[in-house]
Amino acid sequence: MKKFIHTILIKRLIVAALCITSFSLLLSGCKQKEANMEVQEAVAEDERFVTLTKEQAQNIGIETGTIENRVLSGAISVSGMLDVPPQNMVNMTAPFGGFLRSTSLLQGMHIAKGQSIAVIENPEYIQLQQDFLDTKAQAEFLTAENQRQQELAKENVNSQKVLQKSIADLTSMKARNNGLRAKLKMLNIDPDKLDSEAIRSTIELRSPINGYVTQVNSAVGSFVSQTDVMFRIVDTDHLHTELIAFERDIPKIKIGQTIRFTLANESTERTAKVYLIGREISADRTVRIHGHIDKDDRELIPGMYLKAMIETGGQSLPTLPENAIVNHEDKNFIFIKDAGNENSFEMIEIGTGLRQNGFVEVDMPSDRSAKNVIVVLKGAYNLLSKMKNVE
Repeated sequence: MKKFIHTILIKRLIVAALCITSFSLLLSGCKQKEANMEVQEAVAEDERFVTLTKEQAQNIGIETGTIENRVLSGAISVSGMLDVPPQNMVNMTAPFGGFLRSTSLLQGMHIAKGQSIAVIENPEYIQLQQDFLDTKAQAEFLTAENQRQQELAKENVNSQKVLQKSIADLTSMKARNNGLRAKLKMLNIDPDKLDSEAIRSTIELRSPINGYVTQVNSAVGSFVSQTDVMFRIVDTDHLHTELIAFERDIPKIKIGQTIRFTLANESTERTAKVYLIGREISADRTVRIHGHIDKDDRELIPGMYLKAMIETGGQSLPTLPENAIVNHEDKNFIFIKDAGNENSFEMIEIGTGLRQNGFVEVDMPSDRSAKNVIVVLKGAYNLLSKMKNVE
């Protein structure tokens, strides 16, 4: 029995020893892992620094300075096209339809306001003129009849009913005559000069504006309805820019700002002014910007595509020269001088913004301040090259 108890005690002691050994090994492994992490962090920290000797610093020609505030003009990149206001574009149609008997229009021709551009023929024009002359004659007769009935009414010869009917007939006939008069004016026929000897089956279409012919859609001899567009005439004297800006940029755009634009396949820069800002956001989250061109150019054509920059005004921003910023692995960095060592420099990642005249807006990390920081202005790429060679 004692031997059995002795055996059990020995087994328990062996198990306890094994547990203590395993715990010691585990604790040792954790400490080793923590030590390795500290080493890695130290190495990563060291990788952000580069140290030069005095001779190296002189050979590279390093120049330092501070981050300074400068006034940069913001600009928003947009695209669009040239367009004309609605009143400067006319679609020519035939009132009441008809056959196109003659026209000399060709695309690109310049047309003066009031110039005859086509002759339209329709038998209905004859009936319209006849009806006008007929109602005109009847109105004159009813006017005389109404005057006679009024005289008889004064002498109580006729009844009031007869007088009222005379007035109603005259009013109705004048309404018909005035309606036909309006239709004749739509056909460019002067009602006051129309008589039975001047009735005709053709009318002349005249241009209501000065401009250029941009479309010719009908041939001589074809029948055109009153909704068919035969010609399009555009006045290009008041072209404007119709730009498309993204929703995020709208708060920066103000009426009166300068627009600088160039046409496709052209290097000449032209200017305009923001005149109207749209009040509706489209499905693709864009807004229309209407600009008036500063100098009219008859060579410009509606529909031309353009690229433009809208100048949004100047603002004071922290900046550095472009040469002070290095790009590595699609990120932007600068080198700042280590306070403890004159020839040691730390590479830190930054954000950038506006660029103008060789200077770039700088956005420092949240844990860094732009004040009192000594930045490498010249020789930054040499430091980057040395740092990577050392690695």
